[in-house]
Amino acid sequence: MRSRIVGTGSYLPAQSLSNQELESRIDTTDEWIFQRTGIRSRHVAAENEHTSDLALQAARQAMEMAGVTAADLDLIIVATTTPDMIFPSTACLLQAKLGARSCAAFDVQAVCTGFVYALATADKFVNSGQSKCALVVGAEKFSRLLDWSDRRTCVLFGDGAGAVVLKPDPEHGILSTHLKADGSQSHILQVPGFVDNGEIGGHAFVQMDGQAVFRFAVKALDEICKETLAANGIEGKDIDWLVPHQANIRIIMATAEKLGMPTDRIVTTLERQGNTSAASVPLALDTAVRDGRIQRGQTVLLEAVGGGMTWGAALLRW
Repeated sequence: MRSRIVGTGSYLPAQSLSNQELESRIDTTDEWIFQRTGIRSRHVAAENEHTSDLALQAARQAMEMAGVTAADLDLIIVATTTPDMIFPSTACLLQAKLGARSCAAFDVQAVCTGFVYALATADKFVNSGQSKCALVVGAEKFSRLLDWSDRRTCVLFGDGAGAVVLKPDPEHGILSTHLKADGSQSHILQVPGFVDNGEIGGHAFVQMDGQAVFRFAVKALDEICKETLAANGIEGKDIDWLVPHQANIRIIMATAEKLGMPTDRIVTTLERQGNTSAASVPLALDTAVRDGRIQRGQTVLLEAVGGGMTWGAALLRW
């Protein structure tokens, strides 16, 4: 028995922030940002719009497509780096907003790889028979972690949420998942802030060594994708769709090139959404499902890399 995605959903905040608007705030240009990242605009959540609110909208869409209600859920996992509060978990807050009761609910924190980590975790619950209907959400309000005077980081990220519903299936579903981490590289992408005695300590904004992250990401994604293909006895040419983490267009294209995949088989949402961290993979997946690109029986490869450093991949037969 496999765990199959039977519903997808997504949500983007109403406010869209373009590169041109950023030009008036910081020393940058639309051309500079787009050439280096592939990003034209990103969405920014309203002040009173929390991560659990973004997750709620995406979850409702996924549940509607799957034909399930809150009463059907027996597991909720939320991948996020920007929880509403220290505790309770965003998953528990989402559970309450959905009106679900008694099912297990918890968060996973692996930054941009968070959704792949959460999906792999839910997959094990379904495979073992402990879950019959699991909701997995990647949701981020990353704008709260940005120093809007730092052009190296503030131009990269956006807010949003994506969700999937998993159910058991005897044939189609997740073929394998592969997760990695290397804590010795935590310094190249981090938010080294913390709460101590009611005050914020350290540095509460994103810090990134862009060149180091780029080098690490290209190598890590190449290795994890090849490991995933080898584990399933297939090659890059056998993949119908690559759904990558939407961090940087150059990283995405480098990974596809190493896999030998044509660009028209890559799902990208980066240009209008930016890097939405744990939300980026499910947002891109939902886009391709709803526009009809991803069809039943096709093979789909999900991959991501993020702070930690963490990275991972999942291979699905849709």
